[in-house]
Amino acid sequence: MEDVTPGVVNIATRGHVRIERTPFFDDPGFREFFENPSLRRFFNLPEEPVGREVQSIGSGVIVDAEEGYVLTNHHVIAQADDILVTLKDGRRVEAKLLGSDPGTDIAVLRIEPERLHSVPLGNSEELEVGDFVVAIGNPFGLGQTVTMGIVSALGRHGLRAEGYEDFIQTDASINPGNSGGALVDLQGRLVGINTAIIGPAGGNIGIGFAIPVNIVHEVMDQIVAFGVVRRGRLGVLIRDLTPEPAQGLGIDTAKGVIIEEVVPDSAADRAGIQPGDVILRVNGEEVVDSAALRTKIGLSRVGEVVRLEVLRGDRKIQVAIQIEEAPTQGE
Repeated sequence: MEDVTPGVVNIATRGHVRIERTPFFDDPGFREFFENPSLRRFFNLPEEPVGREVQSIGSGVIVDAEEGYVLTNHHVIAQADDILVTLKDGRRVEAKLLGSDPGTDIAVLRIEPERLHSVPLGNSEELEVGDFVVAIGNPFGLGQTVTMGIVSALGRHGLRAEGYEDFIQTDASINPGNSGGALVDLQGRLVGINTAIIGPAGGNIGIGFAIPVNIVHEVMDQIVAFGVVRRGRLGVLIRDLTPEPAQGLGIDTAKGVIIEEVVPDSAADRAGIQPGDVILRVNGEEVVDSAALRTKIGLSRVGEVVRLEVLRGDRKIQVAIQIEEAPTQGE
């Protein structure tokens, strides 16, 4: 791992958040009374605006040494005014935030591309349960640490209600401060960005999660190109195909997504999708449930044409649909 660790960095942030005040002080009568400087001093009221400093520490991965691109988690830099990156050789450099995506918890930073070492990208689609992986990060701010484990599961979701998730689960130790760090295979290729753990009191019990590098790469490309992720959608309201509705529809599978409603003049409407249709596959990949479909479509590029395998009655049909940009609701 000697060739990989120089590409993993420490990230420290500093920012300010405003402390919400009671609506009591927004009443015009009370404001006029308490804005009197003498009365404010008498009642020992703080000056406005009221806020507090927040600090965060995490990890990051250099993925393009020539451009100085560094990947980390959105939650590491979410409240940051200043971002400081510490390289393995001890150099400390200021970083610029190019953009971040709360939906996937990915952020892209840029530092001066001087004597940097990047981690080569792997292919997370090639991962299999049981493969050995290594997590590299900065747990608890102690300094760079390497832990080893296996891929425990693939395609995990449900950690965040509004997220776009397809997590790699691993038992390699991912502790506080490892967020944004690298998950690499035994060839030293980046296969994921460490993002979350499940454990009592925030400690590691061998259930950690990483964002697959294929998703990370797509998000990074959009942030570099547009500054944001242009989220895709079909324009449908959906629910899981569970055994009960599957039996009612005479379907011999409980995997898929039922279309409950089609948004008028949406991409799905123009492609002829109908309420009651069951989406079984997207671009040949099986759709297990609503969360899986939401992630597949939400991470598709606006304007991309995807091919759906749809069950309509007792017939399977193929539907080509051009992804449109998502508003605030729908898939």
